[in-house]
Amino acid sequence: MISPKKYAKSAKRLPKGYKTINEFFNCVYNDHQMIWMGQNTNHLHDENDITFAMMDSIKNKDYCKYPPPEGFPELKGLILQDLGLNDGNNDILITAGGTESLYLCMNDILEPTDNVITCDPGYLIIDNFARRFGDHVKSVPIYSSENQYKLTPELVKQNMDKKTRLISLVDPLNPLGSCYTQEEIKEFADMAIDNDIYLLHDITYRDFAREHHLAAKYAPDHTVTVFSFSKIYGMAGLRIGAMISTPDVLNSVRNIVINDLGTNVVAQKGAMAALRSKNKWIDRIKDTTRTNQSIIKEAVDSVEGAFIPVYPSNANMLAIDIHETGVAPVDVAEFLLKRKIFAREGNYTSKLFGHRYLRVSFSIPREFVEKFAVHFQEAIKYLTR
Repeated sequence: MISPKKYAKSAKRLPKGYKTINEFFNCVYNDHQMIWMGQNTNHLHDENDITFAMMDSIKNKDYCKYPPPEGFPELKGLILQDLGLNDGNNDILITAGGTESLYLCMNDILEPTDNVITCDPGYLIIDNFARRFGDHVKSVPIYSSENQYKLTPELVKQNMDKKTRLISLVDPLNPLGSCYTQEEIKEFADMAIDNDIYLLHDITYRDFAREHHLAAKYAPDHTVTVFSFSKIYGMAGLRIGAMISTPDVLNSVRNIVINDLGTNVVAQKGAMAALRSKNKWIDRIKDTTRTNQSIIKEAVDSVEGAFIPVYPSNANMLAIDIHETGVAPVDVAEFLLKRKIFAREGNYTSKLFGHRYLRVSFSIPREFVEKFAVHFQEAIKYLTR
């Protein structure tokens, strides 16, 4: 009998009434009345160029053929152009979502003696991948106003040692929405160059930010940039993303790819249309999300003991700290789920502070956010009776 390998335990909690996580997600996915605020997905696109490009691809039966194994050259060029990294010094691979890029990065860069610096709260799957290929993860606590709820250069310096090989920056940060200044990115870049280590710059939520700076522009030889179409582009279920770095890094990654017959061709057609049409819809989506988070802020401010650690959020999600109310986030999540609102308690994104906050995303129609605001206040009132 094959013994299962011992990987880090999943942070996903099984809600009441379900036998497996898959059963739960199948249920909420197929409930068309469910308000989706638990996975930072974007539900604000109308039927547009993205939709039409994918429909045309299906009608043409493009899916009968394997696409180029590293992605269509046009798509690769559009991504580099969008990021301003099309100077000829960067290489790019199209992947089955940002998650695959994260996995490939850890697999390629880390040796069994290396350690990785991440943060808590953060995107815990990065920690999981790092533990598979490196020695250990230094998950730095960042849930404090003293460091603006993010992994600062000073905190990294305090936790680095000779075995540190990679620093993970999710920017803007899931779940808090904190973002890095140009000065901070430059300092991280200098740190990577001086110590000959890598920056993993996960920019999944970049386009929601009011201001954003790419580490690859300051430390190109020491940065792996992870790109995703899941959020601003509204294509989470299509599983398409990319990783960008130097030719040396990506030539090494090419030796370990699993998906060597290419990424979903229909998704790639939609991704190309998304990038070409971006200027038609991006302002509307950003304006809606910013209005939506102000509605949430007003509701939270009306609840004694609750607050939003990072406001305004630079992503399409934020955390609501309810610790001082005496109510557990898991109980609020259960309360909301019964009212057809899917939100996420904090332990999905934090081992140390998950008992303090609820994470909600707001790239959904305004009327759904208004419904959340009412039921959130009701939840705290009901659960503190």
